[in-house]
Amino acid sequence: MLTHPQFNPVAIQMGSFAIHWYGVMYLMAFTQFLLLGRMRIRAPQFQALGWTMKDLEDLLFCGVLGVVLGGRLGYTLFYLPSYYFSHPLSILKIWEGGMSFHGGLLGVIISLVWFAYQRKISFWVVSDFVAPLVPFGLAFGRLGNFINGELWGRSTDLPWGMVFPLVDALPRHPSQIYQLFGEGIFLGIALWVYSRQQRRLGQVSGAFLIGYGVCRFLAEFAREPDSFLGLLGLGLSMGQWLSLPMIFLGAFLLCRRGSTVQS
Repeated sequence: MLTHPQFNPVAIQMGSFAIHWYGVMYLMAFTQFLLLGRMRIRAPQFQALGWTMKDLEDLLFCGVLGVVLGGRLGYTLFYLPSYYFSHPLSILKIWEGGMSFHGGLLGVIISLVWFAYQRKISFWVVSDFVAPLVPFGLAFGRLGNFINGELWGRSTDLPWGMVFPLVDALPRHPSQIYQLFGEGIFLGIALWVYSRQQRRLGQVSGAFLIGYGVCRFLAEFAREPDSFLGLLGLGLSMGQWLSLPMIFLGAFLLCRRGSTVQS
């Protein structure tokens, strides 16, 4: 049996100014986006579009807005709608926590639609470019969850069960680590390899949707459901129900006909 190290959530403290580890993880996620994105824009199809580092930086800016706004609004609508409808000003209190990946995904999609419209190019060209850059960023986010000791797993008797002292004395699945490797590192490597081959427009995006949806769906069996929601219909969590449309849409994108590009 393991015990969570109970890291100090503050990475750097200078007087009243503090930098939290979760903020550091966001910075690392954005940095890897730029580094890997720089490698992607060197590919022939993106060079033909005249893409530059300025385009990549603009894309990151749009994505950050989509993640923050969509993630927060998604959390309020998917998880605690009655509370936030009664306390609308609390929606602005992002520092109190409460972000939804699925809401952030919708926000990013809207931002990519805007980016593609402004550049007068296909949305699928943009989304196929971005998809392989996302999982490694998610891995940093899950590492931040683990450092903070949040989003812990269900109780288990497996030898790697971990006690989170701030929760209780039960050994639990370190589900943050499962997600770090599943929807983060494993999916990132798989998508990077998959995207190096010639694919039809939308297929790389579809592979991401299926990959994340399946990894998240499986990880939710080990993750403790939100206490204010519990399990929903068919014994599935909210995260699982929100992942199912991703899997179906991803399968559609992989199977549909379309023009062929190397993404």
